[in-house]
Amino acid sequence: MSENVMRTPRIEKVTVHMGVGESGKKLSNAEMIMQAITGQKPVRCFAKKTLPAFGIKKNEAIGCKVTLRGARAEKFLSTALAIKDKQLSVKSFDGNGNFAFGIEEHTDFPGMEYDPEVGIFGMDVIVSLERPGYRIKRRKAQRQDVPASHRLTVDDAISFLKAKYGVEVK
Repeated sequence: MSENVMRTPRIEKVTVHMGVGESGKKLSNAEMIMQAITGQKPVRCFAKKTLPAFGIKKNEAIGCKVTLRGARAEKFLSTALAIKDKQLSVKSFDGNGNFAFGIEEHTDFPGMEYDPEVGIFGMDVIVSLERPGYRIKRRKAQRQDVPASHRLTVDDAISFLKAKYGVEVK
C-alpha cells in the first residue's frame, strides 16, 4: 500500500540570514559571501529601532538574507546539514515542524576560504516545511486555515529529515 502523496512533507523555503550589526564594508562583505554560497543576490535587513548601546540607528542596514526555494533550497540544505554533521537538537524545532540552526563560520562551505580582509561570518538557516495543500491559507479567494489533522508536527518533521537527509535529532 502506497503512502498518501498529500501527507508527504516538503521544503517550502530555506531562509539564510546573516546579522552583521553594522552597515558599510562589513555588510557588503557579508553580502558578497552570501551570494557566493547561495548563488542568489541577498536582500538587506534593516534595524527596527535605535539601540545606542550597540551603535545601531533605526532603519540602518545591519544584515542580509536570502530565500531559497525548490531544487536550490534542497541543495543548500543538504550542504548545510553536512556541515552540521547531520545532527540537530530537538530544541531547533517549533510547533509547526519548522526548524532552524546556525553555522558558525562561512569557511566551512566548500570553495570558501579565509580572507583576513573579509573576516569570518556566521549565518542562521531557517527551514520551513509544509505538506501539499497549504496553499489554502495563502490564496486570495476562499482563504481557510489548514486543518489540525493536516498540519505538520515536530515528529513528522524529524521523520522527514531522517528519511531524506539522514539527520540525527538529539
